[in-house]
Amino acid sequence: MTPRAVRNALIGAADVVGRPDGVRDEYLGAGMGFFDGLRGGRAAEFDSGSAASNAIELTRRHQQVSLTKQDAATGHLRVNLAWRMRTSDFDVTQRTSLFRHPFRALKPPEVLGHGQSMVNVDLDLGCLYELMDGTKGVVQPLGGYFGDVNAAPYVKLSGDDRFGSASGETMYVNLDHREQIKRLLVFVYIYDQTPAFDRTHAIVTLYPSNGPRIEIHLDERHPQARSCAVVMIENVKGELVVRREVKFVYGFQAELDRLYGWGLQWGRGYKSKVDR
Repeated sequence: MTPRAVRNALIGAADVVGRPDGVRDEYLGAGMGFFDGLRGGRAAEFDSGSAASNAIELTRRHQQVSLTKQDAATGHLRVNLAWRMRTSDFDVTQRTSLFRHPFRALKPPEVLGHGQSMVNVDLDLGCLYELMDGTKGVVQPLGGYFGDVNAAPYVKLSGDDRFGSASGETMYVNLDHREQIKRLLVFVYIYDQTPAFDRTHAIVTLYPSNGPRIEIHLDERHPQARSCAVVMIENVKGELVVRREVKFVYGFQAELDRLYGWGLQWGRGYKSKVDR
């Protein structure tokens, strides 16, 4: 198949998503969320979590935190993806009411369970990895690349949540092998053909072995996006740094690969019809 044909197939096909074996689409870019401007005044350095929630939220204004400085660069780092469907007209209602009720901006958005009127979205959690010895690859449900937490790549996906359950999808990173890890790019993609990031309320949460959890909300509106690079975990001269990315793309894993220079070869991938 020619590169153009492959590109078109991935844009339009219902279940053609990347697995290591090359598809490029256009980068949508990361925009500033509406609520980021209302959250001003936060300290630039995150030495401790919020007193109310014991959580650090990475935003476009404050993008990174050091696990090493938090004394949290050991043990198992748990990475969780959770999402719920939201009503399609929720944002319109909220924008029109903010002027009358400005404090509603501080209230978490309403989320609903799946119903007949809601778009059924299958969000998947994945991770591109690069080790210090040059080994590169991907951990993701598609193709059964679930990884290994006790051996290279020291990243393991616990399973595939196809229905947005309360527990979501969880990945574990063995930071006791941090010296072998160069960089990890945690990403989220929509498996089927329905680009519906604007219809979901998704959050990726990192739970270190010590200190507050780290939250990255995927609230920016890119209705045609099918994938999102969420967060980079990078070994910078021995310091483990977590950096917010939140870059949405039209394509799938191959496009994220191109953006970050991983250099893997990608082919078509399908999910089995049998639940894992």
